[in-house]
Amino acid sequence: MTGMLAIEPLTERAFAPFGRVLQAQGAHHFPINQGTTTRFHALAVADPGADGRAILSIFRATRCADPIEIAMLERHPLGSQAFMPLSAHDWLVVTALQPHAPALRCFRATGAQGVQYDAGVWHHPLLVLAPEQDFLVVDRQGPGDNLEMVRIEPRRIRIAD
Repeated sequence: MTGMLAIEPLTERAFAPFGRVLQAQGAHHFPINQGTTTRFHALAVADPGADGRAILSIFRATRCADPIEIAMLERHPLGSQAFMPLSAHDWLVVTALQPHAPALRCFRATGAQGVQYDAGVWHHPLLVLAPEQDFLVVDRQGPGDNLEMVRIEPRRIRIAD
């Protein structure tokens, strides 16, 4: 049976068990470049794990049909992974500490919020609400198997735009 998954607002407190929320709002900041730029400093620290290196990529995601079915999760046991949207569109973050449907949490992130999953945290691949959306991704490259995927009992998310 496919159950419904509720969507929660993405907040630092609610997301803390899974990693960090990346956003300028409330972050430590200071002026640089003779006052023409504000630096929002050290929003996260990339953890590439032993023998890994941090890399930057752009992921382009396309919207899934509504309702969205969540039937698999993935995790990266050797390093953290961060996603920062490159446009001001809301998007969904589905994550869990254990890889089974009852443990799932679904957060609605704004286009000004990114996330960094801690190493080993289960999550669904990108879920965007715009037809197409790009993300800057900080990920691990290096030796070892850094991707695990598991099928789970399906859950659905109904989007109310």
